[in-house]
Amino acid sequence: MTKDKFNWRFCLCCGLFIWFIVNLLQGIFTEIQEDEAYYALYGEHLAWGYFDHPPMVGLMTFLSSIFFSGTLGVRFFTILASCLSLFVIWRIATFNDRPFDRLRDLEPTPQNKVVEPVETPTHQNIFLFFTIAFSIVMFNIYGFVTTPDVGLILFSAWFLLVYQRYLAESNWIRAFLMGVLMACMVYSKYHAFLLLGLIVLSNLKLLKDGKFWVACLMALALLMPHILWQIEADFPSFKYHLSQRSEPFRWSYFLEYLPNQLLIFNPFTFGAVVYVLLKHNPERATRTGAGGATPAKNQVFERGLKFILIGFFFFFWLMAFRGHVEPHWTIVCVIPAVVLVYRKALVDEKLRKYTKRFILPSLLLVLTIRILLLTPMADRFGYHGKEKYYKAVEQVAGESPVVFQGSFQQPALYHYFTGKKSSTLRSYYDRKTQFDLWQFDMAWIGLKVFICGPVIDLSKTYHIDGVEFEGYLAEHFQSANRLVLDFSINTANDGEIPVFRIGDTINMDFSIFNPYDQPIDFNHSEMGMNLRVLFPDQLLAYPCIYEDFPPLQPNTAYRGQLKAILYNNLPTGSCRLTLAIGDRIAVFAPIENCLNINILEK
Repeated sequence: MTKDKFNWRFCLCCGLFIWFIVNLLQGIFTEIQEDEAYYALYGEHLAWGYFDHPPMVGLMTFLSSIFFSGTLGVRFFTILASCLSLFVIWRIATFNDRPFDRLRDLEPTPQNKVVEPVETPTHQNIFLFFTIAFSIVMFNIYGFVTTPDVGLILFSAWFLLVYQRYLAESNWIRAFLMGVLMACMVYSKYHAFLLLGLIVLSNLKLLKDGKFWVACLMALALLMPHILWQIEADFPSFKYHLSQRSEPFRWSYFLEYLPNQLLIFNPFTFGAVVYVLLKHNPERATRTGAGGATPAKNQVFERGLKFILIGFFFFFWLMAFRGHVEPHWTIVCVIPAVVLVYRKALVDEKLRKYTKRFILPSLLLVLTIRILLLTPMADRFGYHGKEKYYKAVEQVAGESPVVFQGSFQQPALYHYFTGKKSSTLRSYYDRKTQFDLWQFDMAWIGLKVFICGPVIDLSKTYHIDGVEFEGYLAEHFQSANRLVLDFSINTANDGEIPVFRIGDTINMDFSIFNPYDQPIDFNHSEMGMNLRVLFPDQLLAYPCIYEDFPPLQPNTAYRGQLKAILYNNLPTGSCRLTLAIGDRIAVFAPIENCLNINILEK
């Protein structure tokens, strides 16, 4: 091994080792984040799918918990995946026809000469690469914080590496690997479909490639367990992501998108990416390079990287028209961003100077952010100060399960910090979560349960170790959340929208099925329930008139009639109506069963 080759390999290993140690220490000493506790529960209940995400993040937390407890029991495989992602991105960036010649592509002029290509990288190349990669803020966060994006970054980078080599020389082994990696990408996060679609759009010749179709069929076969899980669970993930997340348009969602992207990618690095997209010229070299990659094939691959960057950026900006867009949804763009900026900096003196003068100093800001996450100042971002609260709740609840109102993060955090049972009960305005599929609370009917949250006439305020919270111990717990409610309007004809006036009375038939193994008593002294007519778009609910009925026996249905009055404060026009069950904790309603009605003036 030559001295130069030793130097660059040593520098690369040092950079990866530093990245591993920094993320390891950060992972140990930074408090668990809300969603991480939720994903840790995924790992305790392994399945082929979950309500919010595919199962890869659950597998990662499960594997981490085998070797460690505490924060590393959630984050260890995330830290390993981040290091491997960084190495794979380096391999992508350095696989081209003349990867390490900074002055390649320059036309011979009196001012600059053409030099022979350098076939091995130097320590300057390594330093340039790590400067660009480490400058991306969200990539630093996902170096130790466990989310589905961690697996998506790793397997997307790995897929792009194999795809890059497949373009250079297609064979069945590489096609097989692409199929496996495509499945792993989808098992990590559904955004993988967008990335794969953009790759195909950038290279339509793939549609005529038999090996690529075989890779797709292999991916489909590997995804069958997840597909069957979705079918059995009635496609909860697709319903949630494609329809239930939709919100009315707000200008704030649209206008905040670009500033958020600047922040997560680092404004200086983001500027470099824009420069590369505007200025990057096609390869001019003519010789075939490493692995059989020709300049034309390099152009195809780099076009794919650009499609990913531009496609993700504008796709999710358009998604702002249907609701809030999380800034990190574009984080997979870290792969093409680092690769394209690094490659361009090798041949562009202006970009190298820009990297040295602006991107390199910004690493101090990134380091400052990482340090702040270890301090109480990180409270607002969910990285500090939570354990004390849940330990205080545990002192009151003891061994009893704890039920929270509406939040899926709170029961996950309570379980993480205490190891005790916990769940959540949602109202009609709360979104469904994995807790609605787990249904832990079904086993607690009739048992003593601590209700954490304000409940009129029942909750009291506790002050423990400087922590204040409300709640009460229910001696005989029951919940409306799992009851199956159905209804119909007596006067409604099939295919017609019923018309009523303000002050009218709506007559309905209803049925309630009790899936619990214990009776449900609507006249329960602690957790009584009542039927209400709900207008979800107006956030209005009114009590109904109906006869008392006996406790609902296990696995049986009760059928009856009720009346609902349209009060004066209801708006006129078309609106949605459904039937809801209110208990002392929440107002549960099957929003998917809403009926449309028209309301006219009195």
